[in-house]
Amino acid sequence: MEDMIFYDRMQFAFTITFHYLFPQLTMGLSLLIVYFKWRYLRTHEESFNHAAKFWMKIFSLNFVMGVVTGIPMEFQFGTNWAKFSELTGGVIGQTLAMEGMFSFFLESSFLGLFLFGEKLLGQKLHFLTGFLVFLGSWASGYLIIATHSWMQHPVGYEILENGKFVLNNFAALFSNPWLIPSFLHNQAASLVTSSFVMAAVGAFYILNKKEAEFGKLFVKTGVYFGLAASLFVAFPSGDMLAKNVVKYQPVTFAAMEGVFETEEGGAEIVLIGQPNILEKKLDNKIAVPGVLSFLTHQRWNATIYGLNEFDEKLYPTNIAGLYYAYHIMVGLGTIFIGLMGLSLFFLIRKKLFSTEWILWSLVFALPFPYIANISGWYTAELGRQPWLVYNLLRTVEGASPTVSSGNTLFTLLGFIGLYFLLGMLFLLLAGRIIKHGPNPQID
Repeated sequence: MEDMIFYDRMQFAFTITFHYLFPQLTMGLSLLIVYFKWRYLRTHEESFNHAAKFWMKIFSLNFVMGVVTGIPMEFQFGTNWAKFSELTGGVIGQTLAMEGMFSFFLESSFLGLFLFGEKLLGQKLHFLTGFLVFLGSWASGYLIIATHSWMQHPVGYEILENGKFVLNNFAALFSNPWLIPSFLHNQAASLVTSSFVMAAVGAFYILNKKEAEFGKLFVKTGVYFGLAASLFVAFPSGDMLAKNVVKYQPVTFAAMEGVFETEEGGAEIVLIGQPNILEKKLDNKIAVPGVLSFLTHQRWNATIYGLNEFDEKLYPTNIAGLYYAYHIMVGLGTIFIGLMGLSLFFLIRKKLFSTEWILWSLVFALPFPYIANISGWYTAELGRQPWLVYNLLRTVEGASPTVSSGNTLFTLLGFIGLYFLLGMLFLLLAGRIIKHGPNPQID
């Protein structure tokens, strides 16, 4: 049974990790495309219009890859996690169906109109189609996170005699206190990814002296949006989400921060440390006194409860993995603020486009927002374990009893091979689009 659960979790973790490489770019990029199109309507500068159409090509490629990798992931609800679907389908089926029927079709329908309907629709309606693509992509994210939020903090439900969950308060599903902070944090993080990608492509153009004017536009836009989004990820959205974890999942918070023993009179925040699970302590830690208490409760001497306060049966399944995922996310987020803040400083002084070392820094920073986003989702998911529905349904109770570990491992290996090929194809096609550039003559 343990092997079956392990491989079920590994397969879902792999497929959803690969899948989320694509939506995290499209959600943020849709906003930047709307921004470019809006600037074109205001100024009538053709560069903004060409920039919008160029990035919509990247968006479209990501969108297709997201669809292709998202379908197998959702099929696992009926294969590997059939018991979970059977028990909770009366609740999560609402939001997942709405995401598929409304948001996905809204996004995909108007994506086609934006790509091919500019001359037919005119510029204002063309802008409207871009805005509806943005609306669809963000609504899709909202409904997915509504599902996730219910699993983290279940509300508006009742459990029938047969163990099935049913929704008895539809409004509660969308007024869940976990939902808005999670949505804002996730969307801002996706905007960080898209801003860094845009800045990296722009810096690449400038450094290669190709499409330099578009490169400057992309870098400038990426820096402005990237700094704003990076700050918003930290505060207020990250702060609100952390306070939710403190309030509703205190054992998770203790594991995230590596607090093994309750700290009274002010808890330190750990910058570096390695969790020693056997001895229940952090090895080789570097910490700042009192800061964790202040950030959590706005009081320097506030008590922070440690893992020692809770039954070990309630501990997150992988404390070390949770701790490292959380600290990777926070550490990279801090670096993003510093890099984008420094880039803005050089931009204001009109030295950014001629300072090669910082342009190269923007280029090489491209993969790190992806790592930070994935680490953030690992933090959320590892923090909820060993529960599928927090405090109500354990992970072991949601697996399909008829799917063997051998079958799951076989399909996992198949997914690894297939997704490797898809990844190579994606990089090849994205590289061709970037190499071609936003060339007005061929648009």
